[in-house]
Amino acid sequence: MVPMTIGTQRVVVGAGAMTPEQVVAVARYGARVELAADGVAQLAKVRGHIDELAHSERPVYGVSTGFGALALRHIPPERRTDLQRSLIRSHAAGAGTPVEAEVVRAMMLLRLRTLMTGHTGVRPETARALAELLDSGLVPVVPEYGSLGCSGDLAPLAAVALALMGEGSVHGPEGPRPMAEAMDAAGLTPLTLAEKEGLALTNGTDGMLGMLLLAIADLHRLFDIADLTAAMSVEAQLGTDRVFAADLQALRPHPGQAVSAANMRAALADSEIVASHRGEDCPRVQDAYSLRCAPQVHGAARDTLTHAETVAERELQSAIDNPVVLADGRVESNGNFHGAPVGYVLDFLAIAIADVASIAERRTDRMLDVHRSHGLPAFLADDPGVDSGYMIAQYTQAGIVSELKRCAVPASVDSIPSSAMQEDHVSMGWAAARKLRRAVDGLTSVLAIELLTAARALDFRAPLRPAPVTDAVRNLVREAVPGPGPDRHLAPDIAAVEELVRSGAVNHILDQGVSTQ
Repeated sequence: MVPMTIGTQRVVVGAGAMTPEQVVAVARYGARVELAADGVAQLAKVRGHIDELAHSERPVYGVSTGFGALALRHIPPERRTDLQRSLIRSHAAGAGTPVEAEVVRAMMLLRLRTLMTGHTGVRPETARALAELLDSGLVPVVPEYGSLGCSGDLAPLAAVALALMGEGSVHGPEGPRPMAEAMDAAGLTPLTLAEKEGLALTNGTDGMLGMLLLAIADLHRLFDIADLTAAMSVEAQLGTDRVFAADLQALRPHPGQAVSAANMRAALADSEIVASHRGEDCPRVQDAYSLRCAPQVHGAARDTLTHAETVAERELQSAIDNPVVLADGRVESNGNFHGAPVGYVLDFLAIAIADVASIAERRTDRMLDVHRSHGLPAFLADDPGVDSGYMIAQYTQAGIVSELKRCAVPASVDSIPSSAMQEDHVSMGWAAARKLRRAVDGLTSVLAIELLTAARALDFRAPLRPAPVTDAVRNLVREAVPGPGPDRHLAPDIAAVEELVRSGAVNHILDQGVSTQ
């Protein structure tokens, strides 16, 4: 992992809500951040309330007391800087493989957004320091384990706060390097945290929300591709497009189902292959469920994605910290840091992904089975028996689908008490987010294998031509992978098509094809 390449696009961070597209732009594509002037002024105003409380005799959680089960311990004024530093050092207790740069950057941006709401009580210079770290392209090392998804993503966010203090590690071209060294090279100054700021930097659901937003962006692309690969499989297996008709789909008016069916109709429009068996003499009455029910399954996944987007958009309007500073200056404890709302939809999306992948694998298997493929050669092999064709590609699909079913087991129903039973119910939302990322990767591979298989199956239907959309996608695949012939090393072919899926190249053709229908 190397430092992020910073782009020229700018995202203004203020007290208002942020869009999912802005988060992806900063996290994944290196957009720069700019603090809204009115938001910075509000930070200075709110900070005055915290400074007053810091000199008050009344104990205030996180300002003049310890944390968690140690909240009853009053901390004298001269030790409160030590309190914040100790909080970050002790909470940066993660373990395991470092998480991806885009996840760290999303987490940093979302914490900055919450700071800029004016409800956390941080100083303007603290928000500026986090913005400068983002714009530097330096990516703190954040270990995978350490968050229970309650009281915030504590250990991951503490690793970022540690970096702001000039401690910990940052990713470099040749591996991790000391943060202090990297900050000096980048012209950044380590931050000394004031009262309340350690909590403000760590007490949020930003890691799990960041991973949710990145997954949502990926799944919009992948669900469109799933509709395409399903259409290609229907076409390759001499299936009917009549079941995708708008009037039939309207009998069950789920929004996602209507979208998927429309996508499949557009992909199959003007197909010579489909037209070749549309007559009354065709003996087939119904296609298998994996073909006929694709819009219903894909549509349910789409509706799940819509629900997840609703939750994410609410979170992007939230100010998550404990305690929070209210408009009248009160500092109040709360439970808004609990990750249940995010954790549930992270798990829900993993379920949807597993099912979309499962039905794709069944369509692939049908194309390879000579008894069910309606005239295609066994395993789409050039010389079946001598050649095995795509036999083992389906094994790979099956192995991934099995893994995705395990990823679909919800993490958010789990809980394990912590902090001497003070934090006795947690969300495990971070764990749900981590397995969702694995699920997104798995779905990418499963759809790539169906695309690879369907493209070859369409080749075998020559001289009949596929639909213009599916033909264009088949030709895109052929630019990366040769057509039918003797067996060749298959793993690179799968990887090449995976890259077509990830890069957006397939979606670009779909966007063009649908717009011309």
